[in-house]
Amino acid sequence: MLRPATDADRDVMLTWRNHPEVREVSLNQHVIEPAEHAAWWESTKARPDREVYIYEREGVPSGVVTFFDLDREAGTSWWGYYLDNAGLQERGQLLPAWIQIQREAKRLAFDELGLTTLEGEVLERNEAVRRFNARNGFEEIERYTHDIDGEQVPVYRIRATRPAPQDQ
Repeated sequence: MLRPATDADRDVMLTWRNHPEVREVSLNQHVIEPAEHAAWWESTKARPDREVYIYEREGVPSGVVTFFDLDREAGTSWWGYYLDNAGLQERGQLLPAWIQIQREAKRLAFDELGLTTLEGEVLERNEAVRRFNARNGFEEIERYTHDIDGEQVPVYRIRATRPAPQDQ
């Protein structure tokens, strides 16, 4: 289940985002300090082109989905997500959560937000996510490099489009 994030979720989102496995596959890999995260959260809440959702698995908050550069009129948005890797690993639920969060995010984007196009980015070295993205209808549409701590890292821009009614 995805529900809108609230102020009460702010600190746990930071804990999940700073997990080493999450940082390792992110475009920004530095440890985010509480003040930086608080400023991001306050800015995000005030922006109509951003929405943040908490993924709950069996009633337990377990991840974050962010839509940004959200343009409802054009039907487009960029998105990203991350999970509570530590908690889900401890409960033996990381893989099923990883599968479910992406499917629920796509459903929310296309069925509830009314989007037609969803875009994101994935590091080239993140093979597991790239394969999973392909199975879930994302195409790699552009390859470029991104500076991560002084290293030029290959990244793919990905895109999924809302299926035609007969394809759903």
